[in-house]
Amino acid sequence: MSQGTITKVSGPLVKASGMKSAKMYEVVRVSEEKLMGEIIELDGDEASIQVYEDTTGLGPGEPVYLTGQTMSVELGPGLLESIYDGIQRPLALIEREAGAYITRGIDVPALDYEKKWEFKPTVTNGQKVIGGDVLGEVEETTLISHKVMVPPTIQEATVEEIKGGSFNVKETVAVLKDSNGKTHEIAMMQKWSIRNPRPVQDKKIPNEPLITGSRSIDTMFPMVKGGAGCIPGPFGAGKTVTQQSLAKFADAQVIVYIGCGERGNEMTDVLMEFPELKDPRTGEPLMKRTIMIANTSNMPVAAREASVYTGITIAEYYRDMGYHVALMADSTSRWAEAMREMSGRLEEMPGEEGYPAYLGSKTAQFYERAGYVECMGSDERKGSVSVIGAVSPPGGDLSEPVTQNTLRVTKVFWGLDAKLAYKRHFPAINWLNSYSLYVDNIRDYWKKEVAEDYADVRSQAADLLQQEAKLEEIVRLVGMDALSPKERLILETAKSIREDFLFQNAFDYVDAFTPLKKQYWVLRCILSIYNEALKIVDKEGFEIEKLLQLPVLQKVAKCKDIMPEELHKFEALENEVKQEIGNLA
Repeated sequence: MSQGTITKVSGPLVKASGMKSAKMYEVVRVSEEKLMGEIIELDGDEASIQVYEDTTGLGPGEPVYLTGQTMSVELGPGLLESIYDGIQRPLALIEREAGAYITRGIDVPALDYEKKWEFKPTVTNGQKVIGGDVLGEVEETTLISHKVMVPPTIQEATVEEIKGGSFNVKETVAVLKDSNGKTHEIAMMQKWSIRNPRPVQDKKIPNEPLITGSRSIDTMFPMVKGGAGCIPGPFGAGKTVTQQSLAKFADAQVIVYIGCGERGNEMTDVLMEFPELKDPRTGEPLMKRTIMIANTSNMPVAAREASVYTGITIAEYYRDMGYHVALMADSTSRWAEAMREMSGRLEEMPGEEGYPAYLGSKTAQFYERAGYVECMGSDERKGSVSVIGAVSPPGGDLSEPVTQNTLRVTKVFWGLDAKLAYKRHFPAINWLNSYSLYVDNIRDYWKKEVAEDYADVRSQAADLLQQEAKLEEIVRLVGMDALSPKERLILETAKSIREDFLFQNAFDYVDAFTPLKKQYWVLRCILSIYNEALKIVDKEGFEIEKLLQLPVLQKVAKCKDIMPEELHKFEALENEVKQEIGNLA
């Protein structure tokens, strides 16, 4: 193991000389304590290293050991239900070995090397395989069957030997011989460099919605499987809670949750709550399909970058098995702040607000790894990685660089509003400035799976909310009396959309999750009042007060309490609306 010598220490940045044989992004071990670091700049024989652990007490003259490897993650059975730090060290194992605090230089394996897994082969001796093909399966949890695959680096090979039985992740389960005659011993565990996206056969246009059960999201600003979205919002607007809700209810099969630079108490809530939660679809504990990466704000700054890449690489690995994966990054602003700190210590030319000039390209590289793909291998498997990143703009200023660079590469924008949060309107997604560019992608899905006119119902609701915003300006200036009956009707309908459709109670068992068909019917019933009243609003003698006193309006306001299996009640309610408003005429 060749070595260099430390010449300068500046917080998480260490400079070392005698590093001529080093490569970019090579992992090094710094000082005799073997702190983990990664080379981020090379100049002659001098290297700049970002250290992922506390550098207090380090000084010039101490050694730096080269490992010859890039920053990689261990992929295999045992990832699910795990809680890691930013560089994929299991926190439970660290606690057993070192106590409540992470000691410097501690090196623990990411996967349990001793635990035996039952491997069931799905190919036979002599069979031809290519990179990405499934060799066998392991029941990782009761929810997820872990597929052991041919590494994508192997082009074409023949199965020389494969055996079923009980093995640990490092034991050989199959022997392959490639077209060059080289033999490859395949274990259940493989390593992958975190900065290299895992290869795919083909990237598809996503056309299936990621159903979250949130009416604001699924109907008004939908997300797709394989899409990229961002949740910017000021402190206290509910970014973390929204992401936790998505992690609980989204119809993804695997969840990767990254707490990147978040406050410790916030992450503690997640770590304590998730093991207690039940998966709403299967009734099993939610952790059985979840991987967590906890990299709180008091942990070393540089490790934030590693945590983001570690999470997306694990997500890609499960995508390659043919699963739909949802990745929550909370929050990418903390990662950008870490980049800014490292850039300042490297004495690079600062860009806007002190962020490095490469902030935009790094953000884009991360979000570009989302996608709906055809997986590698000879059998047709499709998988997806959906990335949802929270952004924490200082003071809620959405014009700052991190938010703007994120908006350039994501197609869904759920803008959280502090005013809505203070009014206790949750989720606090502002319906006037949020948007989704995936509506056209899933229009056909809505027509086929929900209703022919779902997109039209949604468009009408969005239009009424926009009209309400304009009318509110008039009301502020000249009062409600200046409005015509039709304008009053628009205001009352928009109010109903806001309070009875967009507002959701997370503590109510029925209201916390709404299936798509029920979302459609709730909104359709609200709009039926507007559409029926519109027919008589211009007639002489029409009074808006009489309309507002109709008993059926109270029933429509409470129709979200109807159970999803009782959709026939919505049709009866719609007929009641037509009858009562017809009687007014």
